[in-house]
Amino acid sequence: MKSLMCLLASVRAASPFPLNCGSVRKRTSVEFGSNTARCLQITRGTDLKLMSEAAVPLLRKRDTGPSWDRTGRRTAPQKAPGAALSPYIPYTKPQSKAAALFDIQSLFEEDVIAELCSRLQAFPRSDRAEGLASLLGACVEFGLEAHNPPVLTLMNECLELLSNRDIGVAQLCRLGEVVCALEGRRSRVLTEVLDCVCAAVEEDVVSPSEAVMVYSLLTRFCEPASQQQTRILSALHTDTRRLVHRLKAGQVSDILQSLLKLQQTQAVSLVLRLSHRASRVFKAFRDDEIMKVLTALMTLEQHDGELVAAMEKHLPGRLEKCDPELIGAIVEYCVQMRCRSEPLFEAVAENFVRHAENHTTLQIAKQIVAMGRLNYLPQCSSQMFKKLESILSERFSQFQPRSLVDVMHACIHLERFPLNYMTKVFSPHFLQKLQAQGEPLDKNTLGQLTQLHLSTMLECTYYWGPRLPFFLHVKRFSSAGQAFETPMERLLYKQVKGPLAQLLGGTFYSTRMIHGGYTIDVEICLDESGFVLPPSQWDHTYKRVVLCLDDPNRFCTNTRHLLGKEVTKRRHLQRMGVELVEIPYFEFEKLQTEEEQIQYLHDKIFPAVSKFNNQAANQLNQKSTVRQTSL
Repeated sequence: MKSLMCLLASVRAASPFPLNCGSVRKRTSVEFGSNTARCLQITRGTDLKLMSEAAVPLLRKRDTGPSWDRTGRRTAPQKAPGAALSPYIPYTKPQSKAAALFDIQSLFEEDVIAELCSRLQAFPRSDRAEGLASLLGACVEFGLEAHNPPVLTLMNECLELLSNRDIGVAQLCRLGEVVCALEGRRSRVLTEVLDCVCAAVEEDVVSPSEAVMVYSLLTRFCEPASQQQTRILSALHTDTRRLVHRLKAGQVSDILQSLLKLQQTQAVSLVLRLSHRASRVFKAFRDDEIMKVLTALMTLEQHDGELVAAMEKHLPGRLEKCDPELIGAIVEYCVQMRCRSEPLFEAVAENFVRHAENHTTLQIAKQIVAMGRLNYLPQCSSQMFKKLESILSERFSQFQPRSLVDVMHACIHLERFPLNYMTKVFSPHFLQKLQAQGEPLDKNTLGQLTQLHLSTMLECTYYWGPRLPFFLHVKRFSSAGQAFETPMERLLYKQVKGPLAQLLGGTFYSTRMIHGGYTIDVEICLDESGFVLPPSQWDHTYKRVVLCLDDPNRFCTNTRHLLGKEVTKRRHLQRMGVELVEIPYFEFEKLQTEEEQIQYLHDKIFPAVSKFNNQAANQLNQKSTVRQTSL
């Protein structure tokens, strides 16, 4: 492009130049980044780069027609005798505040465009494509429509150029962006551009930066049903997997964002490789790039342990000065991936204690909800809850009602009962505000309110404030999705039911029963003496022993910590008088033989039964003593 500098070099005006060309309307701004010099650069602002003194006198200062000074005021037209165009006068930076006059409309005259296209034909095809892209970008910037003669001339030049198919991928992408802005996704030129891009991608000649540009181009006219787009993406995914080790931090985040916009949920292998690469270059990410990466991985539902390790290494030291939105993205990612990270949550809690007053109510809610759902109580929990109580006292009315319910619900997962605020949450006024947000209360919100109500009844017997009206209670927590309990995994049940039946001497148990609104995995019924009852006598049940068959979905990822919802469910069941026996998958899967499994279940179940037998015996002895005393 050095030779192109001799044709059209750019000079920045001394001050911003208003892009107000009379009847010409500015529609949009198109950015064209390039490592080479450019014939014409249109930027997002109001600066316009025109000719330098080294340029061929092709665009001239007009002597007729309107023009504008640098302040945007229209000046009277000037007439010169003789030729229609006056000699070209190179622009020099004015030494005073006097306005410099430009006539930018002269760029869009047919003879000027034709001459420019003629001169561009002497340059290499990639440089010529970049020049045409810049000129078309100017047309977009100044609001020219696709049917305008200058645009039609440039489009014909593009078609003629693209027939050779020997153009760089970067130039093709820039050309495709401006053509899409001018003519839309149905443009003939755009179709030719995509054909050329497809050929280059299939030949495996794209660089990392070019791969980013192709993904970005495809996001501008996402058409999942398009065979052409499918073909390009298939080849591009293959190329990108090969190039992953060369990608920089910004390129990783850009590609992940493009995959998200293109809804490439099936590109699991590529996403995992990008996630792995992100863990290697994590230190180089900016805050906004980290948010892009985490948002894409959450939506594409991919989790990488190495990325979490990189986050634990680099993020705790950055939280002090980072954007609070980044903290929200981190805890949201942890919740969705069930990632109970001690270094991250300790750093989040410490930052909350120091800076929570500077966070928005939504950012505060996200942090508390994450700790509650992942059952993590930080070391500075006392200070954290004091700060939360202070914020709720000062900014209670600023919280959105449903965000406030989320915070209260997360607190009970951690056995923290904000009774002062439960009084407000259960008030008729607050419940009306919940329903006034548009639609009727959803099952999730009703389930949260019901669990709050159960906590006040079962765990806070000294609470005498308002209660949740009975008609708002949910009858079954399982009907509200998996927000309150995780369904029993059928595979683990199949492994347990055989040994359990042999241990009990038959199918003396029931499954999928409902107790207090909660679903019970396996229930064994005992009579008053502590003997196991057969199904025909379950109406005479005096005590229930419940087996919790805990598969990996009930635990935080790669840990043995139950999720907050499971901990709350078990506390409530125990308060209701149910004897719980936990059968975690990581213990049962170690057993090799059926005899070992039966012995394991015996050692788990019968201590609970014996405990009840001892209690029953003590109660019988007490009754006998009372009778003897009365006699």
